[in-house]
This record gives sequence, C-alpha cells and structure tokens, in this order.
Amino acid sequence: MPALHRSSPNPRSFARRRAIAIAFALSVGFSALSAAQSPPASERPPPPADGRIATGAAIALVLPLGSDTFGRAAGAVRAGFLAAAAAANIKPIVVGHGDDDVLTAFNAAREGGARVIVGPLVRDDLRKLAAARLDLPPTIALNQLDDSSQHPANVYTLTLTLDSDARQLAQRARDAGATTVAVIASDSPLQQRFAAAFNAEWILAGGDAPIMFHFDRSPDVLRLLRSELIKTRVDTALLAIDGADVALAKSYIKSTPTYTSNQVNENLSREARFDLDDVQFVDIPWLVDPDGAAYAGLKRPDYPSVTLDRLYALGIDAFRVAQAFVDGAPERLVFDGATGRLSLDSSRQFMREGRLMVFHSGQVVSAEMR
Repeated sequence: MPALHRSSPNPRSFARRRAIAIAFALSVGFSALSAAQSPPASERPPPPADGRIATGAAIALVLPLGSDTFGRAAGAVRAGFLAAAAAANIKPIVVGHGDDDVLTAFNAAREGGARVIVGPLVRDDLRKLAAARLDLPPTIALNQLDDSSQHPANVYTLTLTLDSDARQLAQRARDAGATTVAVIASDSPLQQRFAAAFNAEWILAGGDAPIMFHFDRSPDVLRLLRSELIKTRVDTALLAIDGADVALAKSYIKSTPTYTSNQVNENLSREARFDLDDVQFVDIPWLVDPDGAAYAGLKRPDYPSVTLDRLYALGIDAFRVAQAFVDGAPERLVFDGATGRLSLDSSRQFMREGRLMVFHSGQVVSAEMR
C-alpha cells in the first residue's frame, strides 16, 4: 500500500502545470498507445453479458479488451493490474468493452457500486467520458487530454506519455549547466509532442528558446541538417526522433551532450548501442531496475515488445493508486512504482519521474552512477 502524505494543494505547482499545459496545446496531439497488434478475439474476454458487474466491488478496471486495435495493449495493463492485486490479496472487477461502448462499461462499473474506477486507456474514450458528464466515483484515467482542465470532476490521470520524460530531461540539462540547446525533431506527432514538452520545461526553467532543426532521412534534409549544425554553437541537444534514427542524428552532433526518448531503448543489438555512447534517456524502473523493491515478487511476462512491458508496469502502478483512492481521494500521494516515482499534483495529474539512463560501451547503465 503506498504511503499517503496529506497536505494542501501547492499553488506554485498548479501555476507551473498550467503553463506547461498551454504549451502542450500548441503541439500536435498523439495517442499514448502504440498500435500493438491485438490477439485473436477468442483470446480476449468479452464484456459482461448483462452490462453489469457484481455489487459491492470496491475497485473496477475498465479496459478496451474487445478492441481490435487496443485489445492487446489493454491485456498487458490488465495483467499488471491483476498481478499487483493478487499480491495484495484483493480481487478487483474487470469490465471489458469494445471500441464504441466505453460509456456502457463505465455505467456498469458505477451501477455495480465501484468506489474507484481505473480507465479509460484510450484518449478517444476519455474524450467520450468527458463529454458524457457522468457522475463518477474517483476515476484514474490511463491517458490524458491535451488540456487537463477538460477532465471531468473526480478524474485523475496516470499515464505513460513521454511528456514527463521530456520535462525530466530538460531539468537534467539545466542542472548540468547547459545554456543553449538544439532540438532536432522529426514530423512524428509523438516526437513533436516530446519536443514541445521539453521546450516548455526548458523555458520555464529560465532557458532561452531552443534552436529547432528538422530531421528526415532524405539526403537533402540530412545535408542541410549537417550544414546548419556546423554553423550553430550549442552545448546540448535533444533528439526528438524515432529510436532507430538516433544513431544517425547523433553522428552529426558528435560529442555534444545528447538526450532522447526511451524509444531508443527498444530492440537494439549490442553492436548498435556502441554508436549511442553517452546518449541519455529516461525509462521506467520496471525495465532498467528489474530487482527493484517496489515490485519484488511480481510475475514478469515474456512480452514480444517493450511497449507491452511498459503497459504491464502501468497496470501495476494503476492498482496501487486505486488502493489509495478506495477511502476517498488523497490530497497528496507519493510513492516509488514500476513506472517511476509518482506524485499527485494539484491539477489531479500524477507526475512521473523515471530513471535517467545512458549508453556506455554498448551497455545501458544508470546515468547517476557515471
């Protein structure tokens, strides 16, 4: 059970989060989930036949288990959630739904007497929930809207978006003494948002506007990028590009301290990692610290992708948060989880601080130990 710390909301934190939210609204939105291929329908449990759940269930988990697009991702979250629940000797209720019936599932959870609901997982479903204006018990959404002020009352957000990682990297760069930063970004909506989050935090911390560069694998764009970087003096760089392209972009900035997203830590051979020496990124403890005390003894499924591993870890933390909300929403909640150090802020969002990692001689090691 996470340790609870109750205190009054922090006005400074709220103002800070609001400023970042405004910056995000100018960026391109994205889905927090990858389109992991779903398993056959026969492997997914159907939604409840009568649209209801057992009366008196304290915690209900609402997931798109019947979705062709998000079913497999939802299954990973459910597995992590149930693993954590089993360790606590608690039996939550799981309500599955398809692509178009999230409101039916939420109504089933409400009518069944759930005191805490965890979900939705998909951003479009969260939009539907916000528009419906249901009278909800404390609800832990696993995605977020672009503007947090649009979230319904009683809805809190716990997400795996890269926004938290980008803010942490910006703080790291400032703490390391950087004063000028180059942001090299692709057109990917995910990476555009990652760059926007970094830029917002960098400016809030007192930095000048980052110098922006466009990345594309086409020879003409790469020649222009090389030319522009030669003429530009910066003391750090953010690579907001897909993981497979990080080594290519890194070759253009050479020894400049470099940061990127955790997509770089996916399916790389040891040989490829040698090209990424000194590149830093943030990842979740579940992946980079498998022996962590926060999740000791929990089952580790053998998933075919790192994305599903991260979603499993999200399920673990979602259960722990739900436990803390059964007797009412705490004003403040801080604990070390599988996805990072989580802290509830005054805007009903869980801020997540992951582990800062770095490539060194073909290995991924803690940046704090170097």
